Amino acid sequence: MVIVMKATADAADRAAVLERLVECDLKGHPWEGEERAVIAVVGAKIPEGLSEQVESMSGVHSTLRITRPYKLAAREFQPDDTIVRVGKLEIGGGSAVIMAGPCSVESEAQILSTAHAVAAAGAHILRGGAFKPRTSPYAFRGLGEEGLKLLALAREETGLPFITEALNTRDVELVARYTDIIQIGARNMQNFALLEEAGRTGKPIMVKRGPSATIEEWLLAAEYVLATGNRDVILCERGIRTYETATRNTLDLNAVAVAKRRSHLPVIVDPSHGTGKWYLVQPLALAGLAVGGDGLMIEVHHDPDRAHSDGPQSLNHENFARLMTQVRAISNTREKPVELV
Repeated sequence: MVIVMKATADAADRAAVLERLVECDLKGHPWEGEERAVIAVVGAKIPEGLSEQVESMSGVHSTLRITRPYKLAAREFQPDDTIVRVGKLEIGGGSAVIMAGPCSVESEAQILSTAHAVAAAGAHILRGGAFKPRTSPYAFRGLGEEGLKLLALAREETGLPFITEALNTRDVELVARYTDIIQIGARNMQNFALLEEAGRTGKPIMVKRGPSATIEEWLLAAEYVLATGNRDVILCERGIRTYETATRNTLDLNAVAVAKRRSHLPVIVDPSHGTGKWYLVQPLALAGLAVGGDGLMIEVHHDPDRAHSDGPQSLNHENFARLMTQVRAISNTREKPVELV
C-alpha cells in the first residue's frame, strides 16, 4: 500500500501516520517526489480496514494498493526515475553511464594501464574485481584487499570512481571502505544476508540479475537493499542461461525495457557477460542503450589473450575506444548523451 500525502501535510502529519503503521507491525518508507510525498507501507500483512483508517487521518490525501510483491522498487511507489549520485556523476533518468575495466585486478601495471585507457576513451566509472566468484576453486579468485588498494590508486590517478564486488557478508565492511559502488554479483543475487549487509553501508549498490532469475525475483533482490533504507540501488542485466550454446549467456533486452517500466531504478546493461564473445559486445552494447538502458558495463583488458579471467569477452583498449565513438553517436539521440569525463 502507498499512502499519498496532501501538499499541505506537515512533519506532524507524517509522524502520526508512521506511528500508526508501527502499531500495526508495519514499516513506513517516506519518499518526497517532485509532485507528491508518499509513504510506502511494507510488512507481512496489512490489516483489513487500515486503508480507510489512514485516509481519515490529517494530511492524508489517499491510499493506493501495490499488487506487486516488490513495493519500494515498484514504479507505483515512485513514479519518477531514481537518480543515483556518485560524486558529480548521475546514474539513471535517461543517463548513459559507462563502467569499464578488467574482470579482475591482476597487477598494478595492468589496472593502471586499463584505467587510464578507459578514462581517455570517455568511461565514467572503473570496474574491476578484487574478490572473484569462480566456478572452479582452483581458478584465479582475485587479489583481495591488495586489489582494492590498487583500484583506489587507479581512482587517485584517473579521477574515476570504481565499482567492485563483495562476495560475502564478511567482506562488505572492507569493500565499502574502499569502493564507490558495491556490486552484488549474479551468483549472489539471492544471498539475502549479503544484500541487507551491503544495503546498510549506505553505499550505492548494483544488483546483477542471476543467470536463472525472473525479472520479479531480480526486483525482489533489489527490494532487500531498499528495505534497509538505502535508496541508491542500480539494476544490471547481464544475460540469463537458456538452451542456446552459441553464446555464453542470452542477453535479455526484454528485461531492460520491462524493468524500466515496472521499476524506477536505473538499469545498466552488461553485454560482456551477456554474450561472452568480445566481437558481440559492440552490437549488444548499442542495442542495450537503444532499448533504454541507463548505461553499460564493459570488460576491458590490455591483453585479453592473457587475462586471468574472462579474456574471451574482454575488449582490448583499441576496441573499447572504437566502441565509445559509437556509443556517443547513438547516445546523442538520448535525453542525457554520453559526455567525456
